[in-house]
Amino acid sequence: MRWQEVNRVSGKVLIVLSLTALLAVLSGYAQPPQPDEGIAAHIFQLSVVLLLPTILLFLVTADWTRPLRSTRPAAFGAVALAIAFGALYYLEHYR
Repeated sequence: MRWQEVNRVSGKVLIVLSLTALLAVLSGYAQPPQPDEGIAAHIFQLSVVLLLPTILLFLVTADWTRPLRSTRPAAFGAVALAIAFGALYYLEHYR
């Protein structure tokens, strides 16, 4: 597998993991408050933990001669993850 293919796959995995974390948090809004963590909390935690090696692999294999194209998946994943953490904060503190 060439570096470009590894970068492409890791960029897609980065986006999928970020969206998984976001959807796990958003699923908490459809349920009443629970005394214990549910499966969605564990899915969120696992997706965030798996993001670290994925981001590192993505950055190592990125083609930095074309920085705009290289950073697009990372920027999308960062926005989705920031929204997920913001929604989680609101869910935990104000709901």
